[in-house]
Amino acid sequence: MKAAIFGLLVAALASPAVASGSHEGGHDEVMAVGEPGKKAAATQTIRVTMKETDDGQMIFAPSEFQVRKGQTVRFAIMNSGELEHEFVLDQQEKIMEHKAAMEKFPDMEHEDPNAIRLAPGKSGEIVWKFTNAGAFKIACLVPGHYDAGMHGDVTVAKK
Repeated sequence: MKAAIFGLLVAALASPAVASGSHEGGHDEVMAVGEPGKKAAATQTIRVTMKETDDGQMIFAPSEFQVRKGQTVRFAIMNSGELEHEFVLDQQEKIMEHKAAMEKFPDMEHEDPNAIRLAPGKSGEIVWKFTNAGAFKIACLVPGHYDAGMHGDVTVAKK
């Protein structure tokens, strides 16, 4: 009887962990947008502010960047808003997949080198090496923030 109760208790406690979502199986793959870079190799620092506006939009400032293939960039990110925001760098289709997952599991935690979540007033950084030319996106995937305008474009030139 004690074993049955213990088993039910373990199952009940494990359910919220499974329901909270994870990135299991999706982030060990090679990313088209590039790879984590080394700070010492960064040739450019791009300062990005995340915030809400008086008219209800949520924005990155600036929201468009141009870099070169092979370049390592340090993104110095500041959340100057009143809400928690995140900065996620990826391909458009990966952003949209992640957005859908975040809408299902809004408390999903991230520990990905291409993403950072910041509380109001906090700052952080991502150091990234762009290994492929192309068009990529930045986005805040906290539910509702992308739709409120919190996304931008990264263009990676061949050289």
